[in-house]
Amino acid sequence: MSMVFCRGCAKEIHQSAMACPQCGAPQGVAPAAATATAAIAPETTGNWYFAVLKKYAVFAGRARRKEYWMFFLINFLIAFGIGFAEGLAGTNGLISNLYALALLVPGIAVGVRRMHDTDRSGWWLLLPFVNIVFLCQDSTPGPNRFGPNPKGVA
Repeated sequence: MSMVFCRGCAKEIHQSAMACPQCGAPQGVAPAAATATAAIAPETTGNWYFAVLKKYAVFAGRARRKEYWMFFLINFLIAFGIGFAEGLAGTNGLISNLYALALLVPGIAVGVRRMHDTDRSGWWLLLPFVNIVFLCQDSTPGPNRFGPNPKGVA
């Protein structure tokens, strides 16, 4: 019995499954329409946070505004919750520091991919105020030097 991981939710499923029983994401080699659906699975299922974590240290490619800002929001809420719980418990902040350290690389990686979506180098993240403007801008239409448009709009 051969098991693989779902492309949409990363749950373990049987290798012959055409779609994931948990999230419904298409599996295996499929026609272009199913592949396009698999590419947008995080946005349709609401797994923006986990989609970024699956690409832990992927600095190549492009990331939509929605992917970046939803990761930022969910990450902020989790960090706020951990900090609040540590404040109530009176601890020294070890868990929040470990959480911040664990999400440092994926946070930078999604930021670099977001810069690539606006057809800019990831080094623009080093400029504190300019990068916020670039992170908020819409993506360049069609493919650019960093890859195809993640929106699928040509």
